[in-house]
Amino acid sequence: MRTLLICAAMMTPGIVLALNTDQGGVTTAAVVTGLDQPWAVVQLPDGSLLVTERAGNLVRIADSAASRVRGVPRVAAEGQGGLLDITLARDFATTRTLFLTYSKPQGGGSGTALAAAELSTDGSRLENLRDLFESAPGGNTNRHFGSRVVEGTDGKLYVTIGDRGDRPSAQDRTLHNGSIVRVNRDGTVPDDNPFVGQADVLPEIWSYGHRNPQGAGLDAQGTLWTAEHGARGGDEVNRVQKGANFGWPVISYGVHYSGGKIGDGTSAPGMEQPAHYWDPSIAPSGLMVYQGDMFPEWKGDMFVGSLKFNYISRLEISGEDAREVEQIEGDETARVRDIVEAPDGSILFISVGNGTVYRMAR
Repeated sequence: MRTLLICAAMMTPGIVLALNTDQGGVTTAAVVTGLDQPWAVVQLPDGSLLVTERAGNLVRIADSAASRVRGVPRVAAEGQGGLLDITLARDFATTRTLFLTYSKPQGGGSGTALAAAELSTDGSRLENLRDLFESAPGGNTNRHFGSRVVEGTDGKLYVTIGDRGDRPSAQDRTLHNGSIVRVNRDGTVPDDNPFVGQADVLPEIWSYGHRNPQGAGLDAQGTLWTAEHGARGGDEVNRVQKGANFGWPVISYGVHYSGGKIGDGTSAPGMEQPAHYWDPSIAPSGLMVYQGDMFPEWKGDMFVGSLKFNYISRLEISGEDAREVEQIEGDETARVRDIVEAPDGSILFISVGNGTVYRMAR
């Protein structure tokens, strides 16, 4: 394994940098550098970190040392695919369970899959790795996998899946393309999913008509929000609702990359409006609704990373709507892929451009 450069921020004050925000200055410090296409990060109860790298590595950062965690699933690391999201189970402290999403080889292509495993007590390997869900084969492209996993307050797992570059398939409920699926922690289908028992509809589907949701998170009320890539213009934040159709590709606030019109315009009966949209597109990835105490002025605000414009978008939520009120940017925010709240209320975010995980604190 190549050498990873570990930065002990608390021990090396020289690497702690100021970052200006509308609410005053904050500090950012590199936690680990030298990562190869990092995609997602979580902090464990003992303070160590787990970081996924798209090529298929799971990296553990502990005691100023980096090591590779063994036992990850075999991934199709092509294009936008690979080892993608990681989420700790709510009962991780007692069960050691975590969830991973990844692009799984499928015949002539690959599809978004959800796996669960237990992290060994020494943090060196995954044990009892098992797939909980695998999307129905929906194309052989290597793009638009989604692919976030969130454990809801209801104990169910929500997984975002992109349209795989096949636009009409996001309206085809015989496929999982362009949907958010909801499964139990053992991978079975909850009885109260909206389309259970309906012919020609996959029962895991919770909502559909999504393009490529690469950000997902819960607010304090347990509502699921997503951040989604549009085409040219029309990146969206959506407040996800049971059984809802979010319109792609029938409606959109963007246009095709060629400049051509998408679908029927910006609205249609039976299709949801976004809570917020960006034009021009920011390429959103990673979404967190802040609930901590370190930044009380941000409590309830949404944070979304921008891969295109190299900033963190802060949005205020009002009912069913969201509004961008600030762009937090600096050298550290180069292609922000993931952003999460740490247990102490600090904010961890991944800069793909720098190959670095940073911690934002006060």
